[in-house]
Amino acid sequence: MTTPTVPALPLADIHLHTEPSFWPLAWGWWVVIIVSLIIISLVSYRFRSHHHHVAAKQEAIAILKTYRFDDGVTAINTLLKQAALSYFPRSVIAPLTGMQWLTFLDQQLPLKYRGFVDQQSSWQQGLFSSTPLTEPQFNDCQQQALLWLQHALPAKTNDHRNTSTMITKESSNV
Repeated sequence: MTTPTVPALPLADIHLHTEPSFWPLAWGWWVVIIVSLIIISLVSYRFRSHHHHVAAKQEAIAILKTYRFDDGVTAINTLLKQAALSYFPRSVIAPLTGMQWLTFLDQQLPLKYRGFVDQQSSWQQGLFSSTPLTEPQFNDCQQQALLWLQHALPAKTNDHRNTSTMITKESSNV
């Protein structure tokens, strides 16, 4: 018995397609990448600008905490002026002295933290009198200055043109 032979068919080799690649990306992926980069850039810019904006406040608080009774209220007042000049226009801050300055400081604080005008005798005595403050009076002034640095800075509003006229009007009524 003989086996029948099957004629060979002329078949071509099987070629598999190449695996699809990720490149070039579809347009949707480009949109996702661009939007992600924009969001990351905006967040980093906001973080950096906020950090830069509160740097003067943080430095002033650190310096204030190093002051001792021997430094006197004059050092605290100078520090408050320098901090205020970092956030308010020079034309508003520079001319303020005495009661106008204390009124300005109080106006920048929420009602529950105000106390510069109430402690005006301690501030005036520490700044202008030959009689030195007692240590508790100095500590009260230092605590009030710390509250101001923490709660009044950075400036809450951008309209500082009316601040100087408001201070002048209020101080003339005193």
